Amino acid sequence: MEIKQGYSYHIKDEFFDIIQDKYLMGNKENGNYRPHFLAIQDNKNAELYWMIPISSQVDKYRTIIEKKVKRYGKCNTISIGKFGGKDNAFLIQNAFPVIAKYLDHVHTIEGKPIMIHNKLNRELTVNLREVLAMYKRGIKLIFPDIEYIQRRMEAELPLSDTLPKES
Repeated sequence: MEIKQGYSYHIKDEFFDIIQDKYLMGNKENGNYRPHFLAIQDNKNAELYWMIPISSQVDKYRTIIEKKVKRYGKCNTISIGKFGGKDNAFLIQNAFPVIAKYLDHVHTIEGKPIMIHNKLNRELTVNLREVLAMYKRGIKLIFPDIEYIQRRMEAELPLSDTLPKES
């Protein structure tokens, strides 16, 4: 399956069976593929995708955003934006890395893959990169253990895909 940035995907139960992190928003309702996750390709490893959970609980997350903005002056861990014609919350605070083998299928509405708007895609990519940079400096704004998950995912990649290319 070709993975494209700006589309959302459903993740196989197998991933959640292997990576048992209490902060992951795993599949619910016995394989009914909820939630779905926006894919953003890693900027260092093209085989790794950062998955941002998408929630329809917009009012709940608007309240959290308002509290964070009041306290810190901004909020880059949650964004509200249109997806599939409706407002949704994009939860960067719950993002995690995954490799393509754990993606089940692209999220569709009436059989058509749904893509987020380019402007929202850019905003989410910038916020994710900023939050990941802060995480690496010791400011843990992401709930799941992303270092462990990333090591597990990269360990499953063929060795030649993870080594730097020689010139």
